[in-house]
Amino acid sequence: MERTLDWKQGLAIALGVPLLILPSIGYFTSYVWGFSIIIWILSITQGFIQNFAYGELASRYPEASGLPGFVQVIFKGNTDNEYCASKFIGGFSAWGYWFAWNPVLAIYSILIGTYLHGLIPAFNNVPVYFLSLASGIVIFGFLILINWKGVAGGAKLGYILAVFSITPLMFISISTFFTGSFHVGNITNYMLPLDWQWDSAHIIILLGLMAMAQWSACAWETAAIYAPEYKNPKKDIPKALFVCGIFCIFTFVVVQMACVGTLGVEAIIAEPYSPMLGLAQISLGDIGVLIAIPMLLASMVLIIQTGLLGSSKAMQSMAQEGNLPQILGKSNIHNVPIVAMIIISLFNLVLIGLGNPSTILAASALGYSVANGISLFAYFKASKTAPQVKDDEYFKAPKGWKYLALACGILNIPLYFIGITMINILDFGLQSALIGLIVLLLYVPLWYYSKCEARDRRIMDHQKNLGGSN
Repeated sequence: MERTLDWKQGLAIALGVPLLILPSIGYFTSYVWGFSIIIWILSITQGFIQNFAYGELASRYPEASGLPGFVQVIFKGNTDNEYCASKFIGGFSAWGYWFAWNPVLAIYSILIGTYLHGLIPAFNNVPVYFLSLASGIVIFGFLILINWKGVAGGAKLGYILAVFSITPLMFISISTFFTGSFHVGNITNYMLPLDWQWDSAHIIILLGLMAMAQWSACAWETAAIYAPEYKNPKKDIPKALFVCGIFCIFTFVVVQMACVGTLGVEAIIAEPYSPMLGLAQISLGDIGVLIAIPMLLASMVLIIQTGLLGSSKAMQSMAQEGNLPQILGKSNIHNVPIVAMIIISLFNLVLIGLGNPSTILAASALGYSVANGISLFAYFKASKTAPQVKDDEYFKAPKGWKYLALACGILNIPLYFIGITMINILDFGLQSALIGLIVLLLYVPLWYYSKCEARDRRIMDHQKNLGGSN
């Protein structure tokens, strides 16, 4: 694979991550009021712990595509047994990662449909579902064409979309602190719901919220998924990860603080999907709304691109490692996983039918907990088994970091997994939890089929060799 990306291009593609807060502002506020700001602070801190570990792994294994790549390499081991448990675990982690990023396309297509329905009078009588479906078809097709010749094209689009999304988001949020719109009492007087108790049930709910927060606030590890395409992985990967993390500090903490402090808890709960419009209206008047609408649409397209590229790379990596059928890793002449992109797009057009972004997010957070937990265990394992190289030849996390990573791994599996399962059942019923579990378990037959496919291919190659020798 050609190494054509620098860290700024990798950052441009990953800049959809700081905008993942948008569907969660209202949901988190409805659950824990002003304490939602604390959740984002804790989650961002966790993100830096995890991504320092992932940055080291990505530079130790520069040919692997981020989380789905190096976890499969670490757990593959030296055995020739294709059906060994460790290979299954590595592949299952990559599958969880794919499931975490994949539904991003549906979530933000639904939000785009919701905004179009509410903001443009001509669409008021058009069902949100059809607007979301049409938005998905147009955006998915457009992004596949943009990235047809490689992620460099997506990086250029990322630069443009970042200017039209992150810059206005920063301006609108910061302006509330200087226009007199922000009131700290909206936070301090409404820190937690009156019926909140620090009992076991509420702590499990809090773990579930942290799992959902992680899905958004820790996801800048996607900058490492392009490791095989960076010109200088050992320098480019840490830079892209660190700078994207700085952006996340602002969006997840400051934006949530600005929304709660300016709008108040009740106003956010009343408009859970579009609090940024209200924030823009209060802080900047009618012109603020005119700024916010294109900002929101640009940010959602940027996030959809980040999700499409991340999930397609994960699927390609699994197919190349023999953990998914080979057809799913098929690339075009530019080594772009075009088959994966098309399948992911079709799958998300089906997901749009669920209609509720929070339902889809909660289900996919199950996959992200699995992926992070196993990946962090892989980091701890690699600290003893990884190839030894000179310290100046790769990015190295601070000494003892493997123990912090191990603690975060245990937090993901089993604690976050239990918490997010409970959130799914409480808020969205068994449907959401079952969707998440079914998609995760779907990996089992696909993995078994891929192994049978590999076995048949080896038999055919052996027979051809015998025939040639005769």
